[in-house]
Amino acid sequence: MASGGGFAPVSNPFQPNGILSNKKERVAYFYDSDVGNYAYVAGHPMKPHRIRMAHSLIMNYGLYTRMEIYRAKPATRQEMCQFHTDEYVDFLSKVTPDNMDQFAKEQGKYNVGDDTPVFDGLFEFCGISGGGSMEGAARLNRGKCDIAINWAGGLHHAKKSEASGFCYINDIVLGIIELLRYKQRVLYIDIDVHHGDGVEEAFYTTDRVMTCSFHKYGEYFPGTGELRDIGIGAGKYYAVNFPLRDGITDETYKSVFEPVIKHIMEWYQPCAVVLQCGADSLSGDRLGCFNLSMRGHANCVAYVKSFGLPTLVVGGGGYTMRNVSRAWCYETGILVGKEVGPQLPYSDFYEYFGPDYELDVRPSNMDNMNSREYLEKIKNQVIENLARTKFAPSVQMQDVPRDSEHFKDGDAMLDDLDEDMHPDERVTQRQWEKRVAHEGELSESEDEDMERNIGVRPENKEKRRRNHANYRSASASAMATPVPQPEENNDDDNEAGTNGDGPVSHLRTQLPGDVENEGYDGENEDEDMADADEAPKRQEEPAVDPDQTVEMEVDAPATAQPTPAPQPASTKPSPEAVTAPATEEAQPEPEKATSVPAEPAVTAAVVATPISAPAPAPALATAPVASATSTVPAAPTVLTEPKIEQTSPLPSVGGSPAPSVGEPPRTEAPKDA
Repeated sequence: MASGGGFAPVSNPFQPNGILSNKKERVAYFYDSDVGNYAYVAGHPMKPHRIRMAHSLIMNYGLYTRMEIYRAKPATRQEMCQFHTDEYVDFLSKVTPDNMDQFAKEQGKYNVGDDTPVFDGLFEFCGISGGGSMEGAARLNRGKCDIAINWAGGLHHAKKSEASGFCYINDIVLGIIELLRYKQRVLYIDIDVHHGDGVEEAFYTTDRVMTCSFHKYGEYFPGTGELRDIGIGAGKYYAVNFPLRDGITDETYKSVFEPVIKHIMEWYQPCAVVLQCGADSLSGDRLGCFNLSMRGHANCVAYVKSFGLPTLVVGGGGYTMRNVSRAWCYETGILVGKEVGPQLPYSDFYEYFGPDYELDVRPSNMDNMNSREYLEKIKNQVIENLARTKFAPSVQMQDVPRDSEHFKDGDAMLDDLDEDMHPDERVTQRQWEKRVAHEGELSESEDEDMERNIGVRPENKEKRRRNHANYRSASASAMATPVPQPEENNDDDNEAGTNGDGPVSHLRTQLPGDVENEGYDGENEDEDMADADEAPKRQEEPAVDPDQTVEMEVDAPATAQPTPAPQPASTKPSPEAVTAPATEEAQPEPEKATSVPAEPAVTAAVVATPISAPAPAPALATAPVASATSTVPAAPTVLTEPKIEQTSPLPSVGGSPAPSVGEPPRTEAPKDA
């Protein structure tokens, strides 16, 4: 039992000294929206729904703008038979849950049962998995892309005429066979927690494919992958197995993965790479026993990418869905050269990622059973075996076999068909999915409908406008960022809102940690612009000294009057009816208030002059009439409309309660109206 201390830590590949190069690779991404509809029997740990979850994260992180998106044609029976036997493929195409009793003998022969059950759409699911890997390999051969991704693939346990380990059709072998039509040597790398026995068995006797697997060995499925399994015949020393024990960490995994892959690249000199990214080697997997974090797992992807070879990346195992989708989304970002996370975007499966809702898979505190001595011993033996393959095997020159019907002029035919079916569309969905956006491109208005079709949530769209700062980012300034006032109000401090202690600022101070701005994501842009338009109006309002009590005479025409309530034309009151209540209300003379005159720096709307007797205010039909002297305690904030408080209660008129200040007087329409 040992820890990972003393090993080099896993670094961020996106840092300036990271292992990723600045070269921009062309990435082709294969996804079929039907793959998430298939399900193994109830309670089965393999869930194709995880691929849909990963795709949702990839779309909502905006990674689709950096790669071409394709829906591959499902593999046909003839293409599956390039590796599998005709009888086995024929059985898979015929068996269903309804007629499986008629194939009881074949189920035992082809190992179809508990781990590999019969479910609805079994053959179609195999076609989607195999078609994506074969089409990705074909595009690599034709130089249409540098990296091909098929997360629905990676089913590495399937044998020539047998299902195994949740796998029925070995899409990896089909993809490698397609690569061998153009490439002399192909390297297969497997970082699944289980040994890639199906792929190793398929190429165990040839030197054109080198298989390298890092896996758990010892009383663990499938029970193969011993250090001494090195191949036979022409393939001797071209099968590399690195058996590991429970609890391996990021640092210890990196200490053996990178040296072994480096020697293989130097001595075998592959022309293409197939990388199987089984996510059951992550910490916390339902069936796994390793302790890798998401970044430790993705470090393998970044290291393989750094060699710049044509690479086919496929999925594999992984039985904790939320962690699988996190890892594959993060590794897609590495392949396209864009760092994502840590906050998850809102997606259709956002609730799956609670309670932290972050793009991260953290290691646990389980013991690491891989001691330094054990790892060094295995690594030295593996490198010693590789030293016997220093001279890269050559292949006799021959004519390249003709393309299968699956790939013959497929793109040109589909492009022509797409143009014929959508003659009135300027950009069709096929053309949109093939387009790779430039990094400096800002125009996104044309993509809204397309993004909605592929499941991109509008909440994740960043609204771009001038002088917009992201206060949630770590790079945001820790200092307050005030919004400047209009220049015409800066000449007079009193008019701009000052008091005896300092300016009463109209600036909206925003700090990165403010509760008001913490969840700001640009959705209230219209309200922000409206506030900016109202700012100059608020700055023209008067300010009042909070240390003094100002006695004010309200000039009704000078102040902002409330919006009058609409009056029916037939009930318009006469001037006598309007002025009568106002005269009666003004008859009781209130007590004279003694006050200190305010400073002369008060705007025309509020005049601070001593008043010895109340002055009647003009009576208006649409506003309350108040002629009483009022004392208003000043507030520290800017007043948009002065409040008027009564110094004495108003008497009742005619036995009815007096109208409150701020209400229009109640008038009755003439009876003869």
